[in-house]
Amino acid sequence: MTTVFRNFIAGEFVSPAKAAPNLNPSNTTEVVGEYAQGTVEDLNAAVAAAKEAFPAWSRSNPQLRYDVLMKASNEVMARKEELGALLSREEGKTLPEGIGEVARAGQILSFFAAEALRLNGELVNSIRPGVGIEITREAVGVIGMITPWNFPIAIPCWKIAPALAYGNTVVIKPADLVPGSTWALVDILNRAGLPKGVLNLVMGRGSVVGQAMLEHPDVHAISFTGSVSTGRRIAAACVAANPMKKVQLEMGGKNPLVVLDDADLAVAVECAANGAFFSTGQRCTASSRLIVTDGIHDKFVDALTERLKGLVVDDALKSGTHIGPVVDQSQLDQDEKYIAIGRDEGAKLHWGGERLNRDNPGFFLQPALFTGVANTMRIAREEIFGPVAAVIRAKGYDEALAIANDTEFGLSAGICTTSLKYSSHFKRNAEAGMVMVNLPTAGVDYHVPFGGRKGSSYGPREQGAYAREFYTTVKTAYTLA
Repeated sequence: MTTVFRNFIAGEFVSPAKAAPNLNPSNTTEVVGEYAQGTVEDLNAAVAAAKEAFPAWSRSNPQLRYDVLMKASNEVMARKEELGALLSREEGKTLPEGIGEVARAGQILSFFAAEALRLNGELVNSIRPGVGIEITREAVGVIGMITPWNFPIAIPCWKIAPALAYGNTVVIKPADLVPGSTWALVDILNRAGLPKGVLNLVMGRGSVVGQAMLEHPDVHAISFTGSVSTGRRIAAACVAANPMKKVQLEMGGKNPLVVLDDADLAVAVECAANGAFFSTGQRCTASSRLIVTDGIHDKFVDALTERLKGLVVDDALKSGTHIGPVVDQSQLDQDEKYIAIGRDEGAKLHWGGERLNRDNPGFFLQPALFTGVANTMRIAREEIFGPVAAVIRAKGYDEALAIANDTEFGLSAGICTTSLKYSSHFKRNAEAGMVMVNLPTAGVDYHVPFGGRKGSSYGPREQGAYAREFYTTVKTAYTLA
């Protein structure tokens, strides 16, 4: 009998009115579990619990918050193989990637455990005699979180951990496709000693649970990671709400990797293969535009093609698999639609792009590499979110930089070069929140800010000490001595 995983509200696991299956994209005959489908009533109960818990938690001893987060970190790290397998089963990442993501979640928890002890303020002299000024940071309140399917434990963790560290209470709705990893994380945090109501989990449809979260007057802030269209709607709703909600958005990317004539070819190929195709290309930081200058273009395409031919696409849990399946049928359909669009626009499907059959039924797609792409084509402008990359030829560095910046997105940008002059100029002039030199555009550290500009991000950065900008509010207090 399949286990039903329940929502977690006010410190209790609540039996759902209905549940939905969580399928393994590597083997669609396997049901990972049945997960609750929350209702508006569930969401309202979770917000009420978070509101009730907020006064005590926001004023709690920082040592308590440290202890809870560190205990959770230790359990996550101790169970990383088990949790990594769960992640890979529900999302389709290869097992090493799944285990790596779980380890990162553990690191995030330990970082923010220490942040609970590091939060400080300022004592400032006033321009008026006898007046003292204190600048402090306080928790915002009840934080609503809506997380995506492509990083099922890392992204929930990098939202929940700072929220709790800085004294907020939380209601989280994970992506409907991958609720299992978030459920496991919430269970671990609960058993680590969180008071009732501090952390609440309501799984279910975004149109039901997410919408109710947006409309609830006792949700003080929304942190969202997902599509641009949904992010824009959330931002508008938060501004229109009464009272207005603080909002943080991480959305799409159409990230460029520039390869110059002087690049180390092996380094450039590895950056492109990793950034564009690993994790099945299902990363907002993926290198979907490979901008290559004339002198190295043909050698780069040939070498990257050979690299792709050696990549194994198969069951995420199988040893030797480099690329797992696409997450579900809808995403597979979208990938294939864009492959057809690229061909229709006149780009050349240089290699791959075919559906693959494996031992189990699943959503397997051969990585697709397009050449002869113009930056005006849809495959160069719209986020595909799959193992599809477009090679765009450039005459030299100046044109390559111009093409890299010619996008509505601005999350991550990379360059492969041995030139200090060009790498320094690119770091300064690439219109992106994160810049990589001789590294894949995907792959960031947990202790530094994550985020972009233009259509990729809105609001304060996530991760690292910069997370306090969203999860705290500043208070200035004056005292006449």
